Amino acid sequence: MIKDIVVNLSVREGGSRVGDYAVSVASALEAHITGIVFVYDATVPASGMGYIPTEKIDAEQADREAAAKAAIDRFAEATSRAGVSAEPLRLSANAGAGDQFGRIARRFDLAIVGQAEPGTSPIEEVIAESALFGSGRPVIMVPYIQKGPIKLDNVMVCWDGSRPATRAIADAMPLLEKAGCVEVVVVANERGKQDEIAGVDMGQHLARHGLKVEVKRIITGGDIDVADALLSHAADSGVDFIVMGGYGHSRMREFVFGGVTHSILHSMTVPVLMSH
Repeated sequence: MIKDIVVNLSVREGGSRVGDYAVSVASALEAHITGIVFVYDATVPASGMGYIPTEKIDAEQADREAAAKAAIDRFAEATSRAGVSAEPLRLSANAGAGDQFGRIARRFDLAIVGQAEPGTSPIEEVIAESALFGSGRPVIMVPYIQKGPIKLDNVMVCWDGSRPATRAIADAMPLLEKAGCVEVVVVANERGKQDEIAGVDMGQHLARHGLKVEVKRIITGGDIDVADALLSHAADSGVDFIVMGGYGHSRMREFVFGGVTHSILHSMTVPVLMSH
């Protein structure tokens, strides 16, 4: 059961989409939700003389404080409107927002974060990485173009027989049980009995949970990668929600997104639940 959710609230203008979506998830699952807002220190560039006027620092910091307050107010309005049990939490980002959020998310059933918008600060991608690889919890990534609440009419489950994919399916079960249709998608380079059995077996497993399941095998050529095949199928099939394993590799003692995971998160147009 998912009864305790944490969301990273964006302080960007127009960033309420992540919070609004998270509130809709909490409402659908009858869960409590905690909205975290990070307040970042002012970063005012030095003048040519190397002196930073105090009033500039103060003004920049005041703007950041105001943006954090606005994010909390939007969150409070959304939770009140939905009748959801909620708590806002304002934190300083001095210790590193990514690491903080990853550690905090360990105390919740589910974390929800926003997709990094092109041309903006990379901090949201850092937070997403930390949540996925550092929390031990499932994470829903919400695209920056998201406009509506959670929709589960047509859910795509990406299945490759791996541990992360297995974990993601198990973690997503409370949501899959609310889905209109669940499509188990297996991507293969060529037709093979092993791929077919893997997809069918997982389909049977989900059907035993009372889910309406279909199994789809996508055969790709050498010039089409897995991420493109999955995203293309999702678009063609009108998928509302994706469930998949989150893959990464170690770099300087930190995990960063693997190739398929990175491509999906940069190009996704629907929310994606990932587990590592």
